[in-house]
Amino acid sequence: MTGRSEAENVPMRTIMSCGVLLFRREPELSYLLLTHPRGFDLPKGHRDPGETEQMCALRELVEETGLPAEAVTLDPRFQFQSCYYPRYRRLGGEVVQKTVTIFLGWLNQDAPIVVSEHTGHEWVAWPPPRQYGNGTIDGALDEAGRLFADQE
Repeated sequence: MTGRSEAENVPMRTIMSCGVLLFRREPELSYLLLTHPRGFDLPKGHRDPGETEQMCALRELVEETGLPAEAVTLDPRFQFQSCYYPRYRRLGGEVVQKTVTIFLGWLNQDAPIVVSEHTGHEWVAWPPPRQYGNGTIDGALDEAGRLFADQE
């Protein structure tokens, strides 16, 4: 799907990113957030040519957390997608249509988190203590809450 820039009435560039909302069950049900000076983020990044969305999400998780891919299982029942229109620094501030696809992952073996592109990380106890003001994080957490409620 391609949007159009109102100012120029030309096709708008589209950017695809994928990531993981990662949960662990022990020592308590909690989810991983990466920290940076402006707030929180999920492990996510740009999809490379030839990658599936799941391949991209797992690659980004490995790159940004240091977790081995075999330490995580993606839940096939969950996929959250968010679309928004940011000014993209890599393209000189051009407005783009950015679509982010988030998968829910379960940590199936204990492993240390070693961040590479963020200042730190937090495991946050479930349920979320607040809204983060980030449409992707908040939307993915809301969707995870619906999935968990359906399992009860």
